[in-house]
Amino acid sequence: MILEVQTIDTFYGVFQALFGVSLSLDAGEVVCLLGRNGAGKTTTILSLIGLTPPRRGKVIFAGEDLTGQPAHMIARKGIGFVPEDRRIFPDLSVVENLELAAKRGRNGRHEWTVDKVLRVFPALEPLQHRKGGLLSGGEQQMLTIGRALMGNPDLLLLDEPSAGLSPLVVKMLGAQIRSLQAEGETILLAEQNADFALKLADRAYVIDKGAICYAGTAREILADERIRREYLAV
Repeated sequence: MILEVQTIDTFYGVFQALFGVSLSLDAGEVVCLLGRNGAGKTTTILSLIGLTPPRRGKVIFAGEDLTGQPAHMIARKGIGFVPEDRRIFPDLSVVENLELAAKRGRNGRHEWTVDKVLRVFPALEPLQHRKGGLLSGGEQQMLTIGRALMGNPDLLLLDEPSAGLSPLVVKMLGAQIRSLQAEGETILLAEQNADFALKLADRAYVIDKGAICYAGTAREILADERIRREYLAV
């Protein structure tokens, strides 16, 4: 098991946002965290990477307790983060955005290079010298994922990667996430778009009002009309 989250409670000031959230991932899995807008998906991701540290519970990554460590140290441990708002550098080119994030991963891992990112995201190859601010939303999302991969992480956290993208681009993005799994990447995908996420995931957790209300295989959730109606319907 590469990630084990043990009953974390997370607060924003006096407001409690997460209530005893627990989840786990094995190496090589794609697991999705599903829920409506405001259910607690992003807070869970931010808690794992130390941007909103949990007050109670533990985050165990690769056998090490990361609870309470600062975000920059957690990133160095081998966790890559793709935020919903992308946060690329608009005045830097595609290649410069990628090169800026390049580092060896845990135990010297060095599988991801600029050339490999451009092979996995071929739409970026002819745009490699274009400034990030001139890319479309879908192209920026690919660049953001590629930038996270340049850190050679052992775990990739994706926060709402399909948000704001056209159906055609979402379909393309799904194929690229599948290719990342084929490369052996471990991915936790927080998504409101259940149809998109469940087609990619091995397993899924459903979160509502800051608490995990269901866990099972993607196939089980796809087949459970009650879960989809009560917790995932928009």
